[in-house]
Amino acid sequence: MQPVALSLAAPPARRIGVVWRWFFHNLVAERERWPLWIPVFVGSGIGGYFWLTFEPPLAPVLALAGAALIAALGALRWQRFVAPAIVIAAVTLGFAAAALQSWWVAAPVLAQRLGPVVVEGRLVAVDPLPEGTRIVVAPSAVERLAPAELPAHLRIRLRKDTPFIPGDWVRVRAVLMPPPAPSMPGAYDFQRRAWFDRLGAVGFALGAPEAMAPPEGRGPSRWRAALAAVRAAVTARIRAALPGDSGTIAAALITGETHAIPPDEAGHFRDAGLAHILVIAGLHLGMVAAAVFFALRAVLALIPPLALRYPTKKWAAAGALLVIFLYMLLSGATVPSRRAFVMAGLVLLAVIVDRLSLSDRAIAFAALVVMLMTPEAAAGASFQMSFAAVAALVAFYEAMRGRLADWHRHAGALRRFGLYLLGIAFTTVVTTVATMPFTIYNFNRFALYSVVANALAVPITGFWIIPWALIACLLMPFGAEKLALAPMGWGIDGVEAIANGVTSWPGAVVSLPSMPAAGLVLIALGGLWLCIWTRRWRWLGLAPVAAGYLSLMLARPPDLLVASEGRLVAVRAADGSYLVSRPRAERFTQQTWAQRSAAGPAGAWPLSGSSEDGRLTCTRASCVYRRSGHSVALIREAAALATACAGADLVVSPVPAGELCQAPRIIDSLATQKLGAHAVWLDPGGIRVETVLAWRGERRWTVP
Repeated sequence: MQPVALSLAAPPARRIGVVWRWFFHNLVAERERWPLWIPVFVGSGIGGYFWLTFEPPLAPVLALAGAALIAALGALRWQRFVAPAIVIAAVTLGFAAAALQSWWVAAPVLAQRLGPVVVEGRLVAVDPLPEGTRIVVAPSAVERLAPAELPAHLRIRLRKDTPFIPGDWVRVRAVLMPPPAPSMPGAYDFQRRAWFDRLGAVGFALGAPEAMAPPEGRGPSRWRAALAAVRAAVTARIRAALPGDSGTIAAALITGETHAIPPDEAGHFRDAGLAHILVIAGLHLGMVAAAVFFALRAVLALIPPLALRYPTKKWAAAGALLVIFLYMLLSGATVPSRRAFVMAGLVLLAVIVDRLSLSDRAIAFAALVVMLMTPEAAAGASFQMSFAAVAALVAFYEAMRGRLADWHRHAGALRRFGLYLLGIAFTTVVTTVATMPFTIYNFNRFALYSVVANALAVPITGFWIIPWALIACLLMPFGAEKLALAPMGWGIDGVEAIANGVTSWPGAVVSLPSMPAAGLVLIALGGLWLCIWTRRWRWLGLAPVAAGYLSLMLARPPDLLVASEGRLVAVRAADGSYLVSRPRAERFTQQTWAQRSAAGPAGAWPLSGSSEDGRLTCTRASCVYRRSGHSVALIREAAALATACAGADLVVSPVPAGELCQAPRIIDSLATQKLGAHAVWLDPGGIRVETVLAWRGERRWTVP
């Protein structure tokens, strides 16, 4: 069917008909690509579950998903109904998977601060930090908590390192608190993450843990704890053989233990666009798989009786598959490593069964597996950025396959090296563009020189650091890992120098306010349209991508922010920074506010007098903030309530306002305790208030 010329003078009905026929023609022509949309619809169902502000009943959700799947199978008899039936089934399957997982991981969550109390339990994880250690405990008993109230896991911070390893039973005195709520509407929801991790409380220890005997009938360890113990032991040996920042980064590359990397160093990697090097994902597993595969093939080729009689290529692929599986387990089986393992595993399995691997189908299958096994991962930045980068790379190299083959044909050694560097540049540009919206949405930062940094750092990682990491793991059973870790550290020092150098360049990082969620959805859909289709109509995806980026123009940071406990308040100054009521209080909350608003360093409220821009005027008892014709009374002392409320459009009080204040709007300690943190916009047409509770609703993971 040929495209039909469309005249602007044609009747609207005819124009719509021509557009529809053109759209349907392209859709049918690319029917082989339709299955690639199934993970997209499953992800849409998962996103729909997390978007709700109420908890849907599980039984009707599962019944609806079952009915949709049965209907999709029944629709196979009628071709015209197959596609819509599969779409509905995929969406409901994703929704049901998320709802079922949320119910399956349910465990008690601490409702209020508790302590000091004695905690007894089995160590699940031991995470070294730049200062001290963080342990995760599966409690068998917590003082003043009934057995039915025990959380599945507790996370406790220690001031010093600990000799204990996962699987040990310990007793520690600690102060426990519920997982913290988001610092403002739209911010990272740690309570949701904690719910799916079965983490019911966080806190800090008041002393060093003590060893204890396991309770009667409780084994000393489970297989997960045993694996965690191996990770902890390997991490400790790496850091002992390679002290300093190089050792912590080496441990991150081998065992996935990134918590010990100093924040400043991690920030340099992030701002240089090299944060992916610290996270075990496709780059690392792909390099390890390639190194093991070609090394095994070379060794087996040196043994003629084996090379001539047996399929050594398949043996090498099986060996590489086993190695990357063990590597995935050793690294903690994170979302990026699981995705990378599925991708690399499919390629190796294709070698074993003598079939070609279809990369676009592989990424779709990997996404589907990860989403159905851990639906909550689809709502996280790691999953989104990981799959966005891989999907974009697959689409790019699929489109460039013929041209790249022409460039490599009859190329000499020097030209091949140049094409390799060009490939790194292509890869970096594509992944940067693909992950940019997720970086802006989740981290409010964009690394401007990431292409240069990756062009320098990736070859060092692939040709030097990863091979030495493999050799170190092979030498570790013999106690000789230092022989390989020392040269590995030289490469890490080189990559660190690149990260530090690039971040020192002017304008290395661009800070941006948080993108509206609708804008991110538009960009994601437009990007998928570009990646999945292959005909010219794929370029229609640029329209929603452009609209999504234009939504940044609608992003306006709040004029006033109130923390969940009501004791910390911030007002926006004329230069875009925030002035805070208590500069030393709730530092993490202040960092979140500044990051999401792309604001500069926070200043303090004046003890008396006015701020530099004149918006904030204070006395020792109260302050007044004026913006867009509105007046906001900010109470410092309860005695000032009655007088400060007079004539105010909004009152913010750290104590219950009660009947002492008759302002049109009041945000007091009772409101923040019930509704969570508040964000306020002072518009010429009125005052708009958003709360954490209204934004995320009452879900399983919300703590009263």
